Amino acid sequence: MSFFKKIFSSEKKETLNKGLEKSNTSFFGKLSKAVAGKSKVDDEVLDNLEEVLVSSDVGVNTTLKVIERIEARVAKDKYLGTDELNKILREEIASLLSETNSGEETDFVIPQDKKPYVLMVVGVNGVGKTTTIGKLAYQFKKQGLKVVLGAADTFRAAAIDQLQVWADRVDVPMVRQDMGSDPASVAFDALQSGVNQNADVIIIDTAGRLHNKVNLMNELTKVKRVMQKVVGDAPHDVLLVLDGSTGQNAFEQAKQFTAATEVTSLAVTKLDGTAKGGVVIGISDQFQIPVKYIGVGEGIEDLQVFNKYEFVDSFFK
Repeated sequence: MSFFKKIFSSEKKETLNKGLEKSNTSFFGKLSKAVAGKSKVDDEVLDNLEEVLVSSDVGVNTTLKVIERIEARVAKDKYLGTDELNKILREEIASLLSETNSGEETDFVIPQDKKPYVLMVVGVNGVGKTTTIGKLAYQFKKQGLKVVLGAADTFRAAAIDQLQVWADRVDVPMVRQDMGSDPASVAFDALQSGVNQNADVIIIDTAGRLHNKVNLMNELTKVKRVMQKVVGDAPHDVLLVLDGSTGQNAFEQAKQFTAATEVTSLAVTKLDGTAKGGVVIGISDQFQIPVKYIGVGEGIEDLQVFNKYEFVDSFFK
C-alpha cells in the first residue's frame, strides 16, 4: 500500500510532528517493551500490542479491530518480523480511518455549491470550542472567504466576550445579543446578517451544557429549525469539538452529543499537551464520524485540517 507516498507541506508536518511528540514518544516507549527480545509477531506480541493500544487511548473496540487485522496479516504472510510491525500498524490504522472518510482533505475547503455555508459548532465548555471557531474563521478568511460569526452560546457572558475577542483579532463581523438571550434568535440574526453581507461561511457557536441532555437536544433542534427559515438546508455541518487531552472522557462526551444531536464532523483539540493522541483514531472509528480538524498547538495556525496519512505518519514516526 503506497499510503504514505504523499508530499506534505514541511512547515505543517513539522508542527504536526511536534504536536504529536508526546503521544509518539509514549507509544513507542510502550511498543519497544512489547516487542523486546522478539523477532516475529506471535500471540504474546499481539497481546502486548493490544495493551499498548488500549493504554494509548485508542479504545478497546478499535484496538480489537486493529489486532484482528494484524492477525489476518500474520496468518497470510506466515512469518512477520517485529521490525515490520510499525509499518503494518500505520497501514491498518490509515485503512481503518478511510472507512469513515476521515482525513481525505489537505486544506480548509467548503463545498462550492453551498453559499452561505453554515457551520454549527457544539461541545462542552473548556474543550477549546471558541478558540477552534476563531482559528477556523482565520483559516477561511485566509482562503479569501467572507466569514460571519454568531454568538449563540448566550448562557455565559464570557463565551460571548471570548468570541468577540476572536472576531476582532481575525477582523470578521460577529452577531451577538445580551447574555440570556434566546440562542435560536441569535442564530437567526447571524444567518440573516450573513445572507445580507453575501457571506461565504457563517459559523454559529452554541452552548455546551451536558447535564441535561433533553434540554440540549431541544435547544439545538430549535436553533436548527430557526436557521432553516433563512437558509433552507442549514446547518451544512455540525462540528463537535472534543478535548483530546481528556482521553476516554472525550469518548463519553462524543457519546452524549451524538445522542443529543446529529453530529456530522469532529475537531479534536489540545493534542500537543498530551500523550493521548490515540483518541483521534478511536473516536473516529467508534462513532463513524469523520475527524475534520485537529488542534496541535496554541498558535493561530495550529488548527490543522486532519489528514490521516500525515497524522498516522507523525503518530508512528
